[in-house]
Amino acid sequence: MIVDEQNPLRTRKPDIFSRFAAIVRERFSLEEDKADEEAIIQTISRGIEFRGVNLWTLIFAIFIASIGLNVNSTAVIIGAMLISPLMGPIMGIGLGVGINDLTMIQRALKNLGIAVFISLLTSTSYFLVSPLHIAQSELLARTSPTVWDAFIALFGGLAGIVAGSRRDKVTNVIPGVAIATALMPPLCTAGYGISTGNLYYFAGAFYLFLINSVCISLATLLIVRFLGYHQKEYPTVEIERRVRNTIWVAVLIVVVPSTYLGYQIVRKTIFEQEAKRFVTNECNFQYRQLINYDAHFNRHQSRLELTLVGEPLPTDSINLLKSKMPAYGLKDAQLIVKQGSFKDAPVDLDAITNSVTDQVFRYNQASLAFKDKTIDSLRQYIELTQLSKVPVTDLRNELKTLMPDVQTFTAAQSLVLSQNSTKPDTVMLVYAKFSRRHKASERRRIESWLKSRTKSKHIKLIVE
Repeated sequence: MIVDEQNPLRTRKPDIFSRFAAIVRERFSLEEDKADEEAIIQTISRGIEFRGVNLWTLIFAIFIASIGLNVNSTAVIIGAMLISPLMGPIMGIGLGVGINDLTMIQRALKNLGIAVFISLLTSTSYFLVSPLHIAQSELLARTSPTVWDAFIALFGGLAGIVAGSRRDKVTNVIPGVAIATALMPPLCTAGYGISTGNLYYFAGAFYLFLINSVCISLATLLIVRFLGYHQKEYPTVEIERRVRNTIWVAVLIVVVPSTYLGYQIVRKTIFEQEAKRFVTNECNFQYRQLINYDAHFNRHQSRLELTLVGEPLPTDSINLLKSKMPAYGLKDAQLIVKQGSFKDAPVDLDAITNSVTDQVFRYNQASLAFKDKTIDSLRQYIELTQLSKVPVTDLRNELKTLMPDVQTFTAAQSLVLSQNSTKPDTVMLVYAKFSRRHKASERRRIESWLKSRTKSKHIKLIVE
């Protein structure tokens, strides 16, 4: 506790909070390595103009992005985003608003309009002559913007202007911002919408481009004001109010619809996940097969459609399924069960084919696995019963040399299961017939010779 010298009765709080605040300010300060204000303004101002090299680069990038969207190649689309010069006028708008430079704002808006027009014209021309007209997943991903796209563009714009305001440029930030904010693909998708006459694709993609542009400009404005750049005076108070109102309108146009769309996407994703969980846990029927299900989300009335084959599902069972739906968050969803003759509801033949094919495939896998197991067992049995071929002829000739009175000789290996073991033993079975009766000692001598000759531990000799 520190005592105030002027007023001993009053004490001051420990200095730890002020020291912590100083450490935080030092750690997060943007003053270190900050480039000259005029140099930053000139750099961004040079990137605003679309003429010569910038214009040709834009056209080439549009063609590359359009081809990437057309053939659904992510790598090609990323390449187009890296070489796109669209960031220049967008950051110029934010900088102009940040320093109250009306001339820069007008110049940036003009060049952005030119860039957008050239981009739409180029992408539309490409998709008109392209033989591929199917909307791939990369293209469809640019037709439904959400509030997350606004967050990505805002944080990407913040990273871009912070890196651009340094003397030693961070070389990997600007390319990363270009990839994250994705200004080029939405314009190409909008061109696809124009070429195919699909207003939904055009509106969704162009709105995504608008979201990215406004958020990047807003990020530039915030950092410029945070860094304390010198601001010019507007010619009149009316112009200043008009610019400020335009900024607020643009932000509201971006935030409000995208937030609503994002909320609907979250609801749709949750509905589809819960529908899948419901089908997995509750739709296992006896004497009938679920071949397909469709979860149709609608903000007014969602529905879950089940397609069954086999015996018709009784009404009581359907009502039981409906009673379980609230536990999965599907209280307001309508359950539709397609079964029987399907006269009123056509059967999805592709779904049936896929289901049957999947079951046949699983059955074949199980059957093959059983056959492989059987083959392995037989192979092991053969290996145990025929570890080596018994040289019967050689043994007979050698035994005849030792005992000329041998008349018949044969030998074979076999498996014998002992009483105290579950694993079979390999036993050499030998049958020999002699012209005279041999003593027990002679029989033991024959067994010893056979063990040594055949390297067998167990010999079963049968002598006549």
